[in-house]
Amino acid sequence: MGIRFASWAILLYLLVTCTHGDGAMEMTKEHHNPENKHTEMQDVKGTNVLRLHSMDGKNEGDTDVHKGIYNSQHDMDGHQKIHVEQDDDAHQETHTNHVHNHPSSHMDHIDPSALVFFTMNDLKVGKKMAIYFRKTDPTNSPHLLPREEADSIPFSSKALPHLLQLFSFSQSSPQAKAMEDTLRQCELKPIKGETKFCATSLESMLDFTRGIFGLDSQFKAITTTHLTKSTTLFQNYTVLDVPKRVLASNMVACHTLPYPYAVFYCHCQESENKVFKVSLGGENGDRVEAVAVCHMDTSHWSRNHASFRVLGVEPGTSPVCHFFHADNFIWVPTPTLDWY
Repeated sequence: MGIRFASWAILLYLLVTCTHGDGAMEMTKEHHNPENKHTEMQDVKGTNVLRLHSMDGKNEGDTDVHKGIYNSQHDMDGHQKIHVEQDDDAHQETHTNHVHNHPSSHMDHIDPSALVFFTMNDLKVGKKMAIYFRKTDPTNSPHLLPREEADSIPFSSKALPHLLQLFSFSQSSPQAKAMEDTLRQCELKPIKGETKFCATSLESMLDFTRGIFGLDSQFKAITTTHLTKSTTLFQNYTVLDVPKRVLASNMVACHTLPYPYAVFYCHCQESENKVFKVSLGGENGDRVEAVAVCHMDTSHWSRNHASFRVLGVEPGTSPVCHFFHADNFIWVPTPTLDWY
């Protein structure tokens, strides 16, 4: 089966309006041109393009998407046990091959991809945090399908045997497990106050976002930008400037999920959320203009949420914040203002 598709990286390029000096890349929906959706063509069947960054930490019936996204296995590599030092008294012990050895921690076996969480108290100049930023090669990443082709492919757990045959994955393969987890995650009921949707095309993502903001609304996407080239995934970062809050009346967050073609878990919540742009400097000289969201009410989250273990808090007791990877993004209505 031949499938035509456009890379999500090309999508981001086509949607880019500007990269402000203060940070994150911004995109607007007006820049989506359907004529660009066939920019790149390739036969998906039989290819090995499935990223495996979301395979651990999910249980049957668990509605915690962040647990699946951040508390994850990455690249199926063997993990080397090391220790990562954080400022104050918070030390995280984790498994990774991308940081130097540091003194031990009070928590064992924290996957590095879960180390994107922090609290509102951490949003201050000079704060040092151990952060994992996933970096993907766009040429080897799953690709967005045009709507008509995405809609022609079943997207359900019931169709998994057919899908594995279609994409030439064996039932016992890691890719099959990742596909099963993604389909189950997309089929789970949303938590209280959440509206969710798994977008398999740009058009369906824009339709969902428009349904949240209003049919005649204008909106843009903001995402984390890496200002320096580096292969380092996990290291200590320092907050360099006063974080800027993006004043938006609402937001839709979209996270990538592992699948043979690009699938985004997009969701919004009725509870209050605060969006920030944060300038970070890594120990190795990396510069990142990161996008972060602080969820002010976590009372309806699963107690198994990865953030509670990382931060040592209980549901509903403290706002939970997290950084966004560069291949995830947030839609916000326009115009919006940056506020210090």
